[in-house]
Amino acid sequence: MCGICGKLDLKGKGINRDLLLKMCRSFDYRGPDDEGIFVSPPVGLGHRRLSVIDLSAAGHQPLSNEDEKVWLVFNGEIYNFQTIREDLESRGHRFKSRTDSEIILHLYEEVGTGLFEHLNGMFAFALWDQKQECLLLGRDRLGIKPLYYFRDGRKLVFGSEIKAILNDPDVPRDIDPEALDLYLTLNHIPEPWTIFTGIRKLEPGTFLRVERGTFSVQPYWDLHPRERETPSPVEPDARHFSRYKAQLRHLMEAAVKRRLIADVPLGAFLSGGIDSSIIVGLMARSSGHPIKTFSIGFKDLPSFDETAYAREVAALNHTEHYEFSLSYRDILDAFPKVLENMDEPFADSSAVPTYIVSRETKKHVTVALSGDGGDELFAGYRMYMGEYWARYYAKVPGFLRDGVIKPLSQLLPDARDKPGLEKIRRLKKFLTGMSAGFPERFCGWREIFPFDLRRALLKSPHEEKVYLNFIRERVGREKDRFPDDPVNLMLYLDVKGLLPGDMLTKVDRMSMINSLEVRVPFLDHTLAEFMFTLPGHTKLRVGGGKQILLETFKDILPPSLLKRPKAGFEVPIGAWLRKELRFLIDEYLSRERIQTQDIFHYGIIRNLIDDHMNGRRDTSWHLWNLIVFQHWYGTYF
Repeated sequence: MCGICGKLDLKGKGINRDLLLKMCRSFDYRGPDDEGIFVSPPVGLGHRRLSVIDLSAAGHQPLSNEDEKVWLVFNGEIYNFQTIREDLESRGHRFKSRTDSEIILHLYEEVGTGLFEHLNGMFAFALWDQKQECLLLGRDRLGIKPLYYFRDGRKLVFGSEIKAILNDPDVPRDIDPEALDLYLTLNHIPEPWTIFTGIRKLEPGTFLRVERGTFSVQPYWDLHPRERETPSPVEPDARHFSRYKAQLRHLMEAAVKRRLIADVPLGAFLSGGIDSSIIVGLMARSSGHPIKTFSIGFKDLPSFDETAYAREVAALNHTEHYEFSLSYRDILDAFPKVLENMDEPFADSSAVPTYIVSRETKKHVTVALSGDGGDELFAGYRMYMGEYWARYYAKVPGFLRDGVIKPLSQLLPDARDKPGLEKIRRLKKFLTGMSAGFPERFCGWREIFPFDLRRALLKSPHEEKVYLNFIRERVGREKDRFPDDPVNLMLYLDVKGLLPGDMLTKVDRMSMINSLEVRVPFLDHTLAEFMFTLPGHTKLRVGGGKQILLETFKDILPPSLLKRPKAGFEVPIGAWLRKELRFLIDEYLSRERIQTQDIFHYGIIRNLIDDHMNGRRDTSWHLWNLIVFQHWYGTYF
């Protein structure tokens, strides 16, 4: 796991070596073990190394092929590299190291851009072919590792983080109004946007190529459901379901085993939820010694604390278990470190505990496995059940839905930190998002600031519904992919959007700040492809999702986990903003600060503050969104 950066000069101005060094050192935590620079106009490549496989100096990057005509900087892990290496050696290729990254060079020599179909792993890399005068940037299928780039008619600058690109003084720092609208909508900024006009994220499953000045971005992978043997009934019969479970078990066991290859200590995050518990159970059965597991909880806030479940899983699997209990003071102490390392606004509050568990985990291991991706593959979020119930709610007469039920629900108080009021909040969210159209429902359940509130909040609001239009366009393009299967369509949209934009961004940033590599078995592409061949209803059960996942792995889970409701990896931000963290509102959302900045209408923010403090409704996510933006804005402007 590493950090990469580089620059391609298309106008013959040359490459500044000092700039590449500054770019590398802007994310030195990504690679504390080594640094390397390659400059050969018109290109320059930079690399910071976190040594995981082949810890020797032979793994130094940038790497080259035998005649030094092809050069590589690589971030990630290729789990099937040994098999590929053996095949390449049989074809006459010579290797300088035992690293997984070196196979990319020789695969490129054999098959060019066809190399991607051979790789099983997480990666972002840059490859320079001097003979062809071709720069190739590639990103893994599901977007586990990040890659950003800026281009104009004169240059292309890229890096593992935006801050590396911004070291180039010729890259402008202008806020993209579409990206700001998307941030307020989602709490994060989805691919391909970034908060900066002109800087873009390379989307998962694509590669970028600049060959003799010609620029192109091309997809190399997508989720294509294979044709099923028989039409899917409303409920699969026992024979089909049994076969599905057997295949799922096989794929999961293989995915976990692949991710246990390392020359450094290895452990696992254990939240106490279904996904991480399955990963730990499979790791324990594949390891010849007790594995290390790491959990965090919250002092005095039992509704947010899952450590009791984590302890059950640890005891069942005889792990070497470490547990950390957080207070608001721990969150406060971590707050600056977390936000200072986010190059664009990112308001998923679970980034803070993710940072802390990564920091504590790094004290014991260099690699950790996590359960990320399980919700998006197995329908773990409540909105998937919302889509299931939407068809029944739609049968309620319109005058009752819109004239009675919805208005009355809005009069009720809600709060995330009180179980009873949290149910009211979920009900209100369901009713607010209800619409006759699938794209409107999908967006309504995802939105933090709804469109009308964004228009009222921003002094220069975007006139179009950016996210809704984006989803409409994507649904229109993909409507034939999952016919009559809205659950799988929702999952597909989240695997392509929410997963890389929010969940994987959070884990990558918070782990890499601590020089910790995190591997995600659920996002083995063979497993993802298989899960989208199954009908959506195999993933849902009465009261929640993950039906087939629970049925497949119930033998390795404590009985208490099989019946527990879904719990997100969140912090009690609502409760803390009313008390211990109130000063963040006073500092970042003050009238003077907002009016001087001249982006938002202060009156709207004041109403959000009053509603939250008075307990009329929980606006903590709105307030946290704005606090994070203000901190980011103060850093970059």
